[in-house]
Amino acid sequence: MSPGAPAGASASRGHVAAASPAVAIAVDVVLPCLNEEGALPWVLSRLPPGYRAIVVDNGSTDATAAVASAAGALVVSEPRRGFGSAAHAGLLASTAPVVAFCDADASMDPAELPTLVALLDDGSAGLVLGRRRPTVRGAWPWHARVANRVLARLIRHRTGLALHDLGPLRAARREQLLAFELRDRRSGYPLEMLLRAWEAGLVVREVPTPYTPRIGRSKVTGTFRGTVTAIRDMSRLLREAPRVTVS
Repeated sequence: MSPGAPAGASASRGHVAAASPAVAIAVDVVLPCLNEEGALPWVLSRLPPGYRAIVVDNGSTDATAAVASAAGALVVSEPRRGFGSAAHAGLLASTAPVVAFCDADASMDPAELPTLVALLDDGSAGLVLGRRRPTVRGAWPWHARVANRVLARLIRHRTGLALHDLGPLRAARREQLLAFELRDRRSGYPLEMLLRAWEAGLVVREVPTPYTPRIGRSKVTGTFRGTVTAIRDMSRLLREAPRVTVS
């Protein structure tokens, strides 16, 4: 498991400590949320100093927004449903030089983000993805894992990028992300970001990151229907992408 992240109810994952206002914001962390009140306390408590949470409430019917606000996060409301809608609303609200994206379901640890950001800071990458490494059996549903493997193979054939995972934990420079003018507002948003980075000639790198069972019900790849929708959205983007010859 991720350090300090025992399995079980959200209460066992710690309390939220608001970031000190004396710490300059170096990284904005976009957290798309749909009914994540149970997971948010642990997720927000794991943010390193200088990392600000931007919680994008994508139409929650629970106390997601209230929990985030009480923890000192910047809360953005995005009523238009879709992962891309929420993620892009967070990007537009960001002001830090680096923007990271992380699922808000406690399956990935925001404390891992400095490892990704370090590759941006030293100039060795322009987009860094967290490659999911399940810590326990069942953390990553079989249908989502198979779909991810097929997608990674298709990405390699189209772009030559030898990726293993289109991971939800990622980081890049804000100005570069805005320049991409990303348009997908559904499940294809992460892939569109990757394709625009590749087209711009940015170095894309992966960093192994722990992946644990999520808290609460999954809305996308944790369900078979969500996985099919994601594959459909991403397949469309790949068909539109230019092809390179891989030796």
